[in-house]
Amino acid sequence: METQYVFQLAQEKEQPFIEYVPELKQAKPIIDNGYWHNLFKRFRRHRLAVMGLIVFIILIVTAVFASSLAPYDPNITVGSFQTGPSASHWLGTDEIGRDVLSRLIYGNQVSLFVGVTSVLIYTLIGTTLGLISGYLGGIWDMMIMRFTEVIMSFPSFMVILVVVSVVGPSVWTVTIVIGLFGWPPLTRLVRGEVMKLRKADFIQAAIASGYSTSSILFKHIFPNVLSSILVNMTFGISTSIISEASLSFLGVGVIPPTASWGNILANAQSLTVLSTQPWRWVPAGILIFVAVLSINFIGDGLRSAVEGEV
Repeated sequence: METQYVFQLAQEKEQPFIEYVPELKQAKPIIDNGYWHNLFKRFRRHRLAVMGLIVFIILIVTAVFASSLAPYDPNITVGSFQTGPSASHWLGTDEIGRDVLSRLIYGNQVSLFVGVTSVLIYTLIGTTLGLISGYLGGIWDMMIMRFTEVIMSFPSFMVILVVVSVVGPSVWTVTIVIGLFGWPPLTRLVRGEVMKLRKADFIQAAIASGYSTSSILFKHIFPNVLSSILVNMTFGISTSIISEASLSFLGVGVIPPTASWGNILANAQSLTVLSTQPWRWVPAGILIFVAVLSINFIGDGLRSAVEGEV
């Protein structure tokens, strides 16, 4: 009754209802900043994820400005063979006198290019197939899922290794092949999310309003599964970097003289180098470890933020 009286009084005085309720007048307004803003706020609470993001940004900046940051041309002999760190060569030189630091910087460029581009390729394929399979169902779902299961039945790294060996190793070959064989897990993830969403009220309203299938898939459903896709992409980048380094280490990835963290490690396989010339392999190993760990921290932070754990 008291609340009703106050409301009537406010109407008579033509003043806002809040002016007659001190508790409401002193309360702070609740501001809805949106899903992505809240997601970012939760992500910031994950300290390791923030540190990983900072490291990843540094790696990206280093890759973009590699030509300015590298002290020497990575493919040219600029000093004596196999010399240790010095004032002119901070991380020494390799077996033919090339500057190791310059090769590491350009190797970062190759690794990030392969990691990011291959993930964009398989994200495009996996997201499209997952949306179609989960939304249309029926024969489309059966065909796409059976094809996905066939691809997943083969050991992916062995298939990539064979295909790259047959086609011919290069940066683009490695990138495309990793992208073409990395989509099945994402397809299954997106399909599951879409199957949960297609019965939602807002999707049924869109169908009743006459929206086309493509409009419903990409304008209504896709934004609601984007966060899960981003989490998968971050882990995919780290996996692609490891795959490229492994292929280059085996000699079927990035071909020298193009610098890659993997072929830098491959050039330091002898026992003599491993025991007496650590500058030729330790920095490359540390960079692979740091890059993969930082990206995994970002992925873990995004996963926790999406699930509301932080």
